[in-house]
Amino acid sequence: MKIKDSVALVTGASSGIGQASAERLAKAGYKVYGTSRRGVQAGQRTFAMLPLDVTTDDSVDAAVKELIRVEGRIDLLVNNAGFGVAPAGAEESSMEQAKAIFETNFFGLVRMTRAVLPHMRRQGSGRILNIGSVLGFLPMPYGALYAATKHAVEGYSESLDHELRTRGIRVSVIEPAYTKTQFDANFMAPDAKLDEYREVRTLLDKVLKDVMAAADDPTVVADVVLEAAVADHPKLRYAAGGLANRLRLLRRFAPVALLDAGIRKDLRLDAPTALSPRTTVFEK
Repeated sequence: MKIKDSVALVTGASSGIGQASAERLAKAGYKVYGTSRRGVQAGQRTFAMLPLDVTTDDSVDAAVKELIRVEGRIDLLVNNAGFGVAPAGAEESSMEQAKAIFETNFFGLVRMTRAVLPHMRRQGSGRILNIGSVLGFLPMPYGALYAATKHAVEGYSESLDHELRTRGIRVSVIEPAYTKTQFDANFMAPDAKLDEYREVRTLLDKVLKDVMAAADDPTVVADVVLEAAVADHPKLRYAAGGLANRLRLLRRFAPVALLDAGIRKDLRLDAPTALSPRTTVFEK
């Protein structure tokens, strides 16, 4: 995929993976437009910003129409916008909260894709990169809703890629593991807390803080975004970072029982009061 004169649209680009990806693409030569629900942010950026709320049809349509008006085309869409729920039991989120996380993490991605595809089909070319997660192919106890949205992204992306290949459009999923962003700071608190889960919530909050201290920088993911964007023969899935690659291999080759035990040991699920140092099959 050529870079010169190519126009990229990156959702959720005000911070974290979205911002790092927009900056990496701009440095490589793309004309990049980032988006944020808060609109244009103060400060110097290497890319333009558009106001956009992926949960609203009118907002998505307005942003895409404005970009087409200004540039006349969209060559690359990076669907990054999303949020998570703080560690909690699946039953500690109401149906309204469950719908809200799907509205952003999955239906927002679908909404953006539907808005951009007519223009890519008209061009006869385009690339869509969906920021997924290793939790798109692994379970996440006490993060079931977030994992469910990422599993949905995987299925949607793979199916869509088959539909669009003959039209010159390819779809890929980027699968990071833990990444140092403001993502965890912006977790939505569960809205139907139960005392039965109080102890494990406290434990997992600590586990998450420990993990994030050693997490990958967003630039690790941004480099993979660029790799997928320019690949002559793009892959469906790109693991981003060392841990993500190890987990992908474990998922493919490790016995199910070993992987299951590793997940439970990693999260200390069978000894919820033991705050000993983490040792897990997922470590190097």
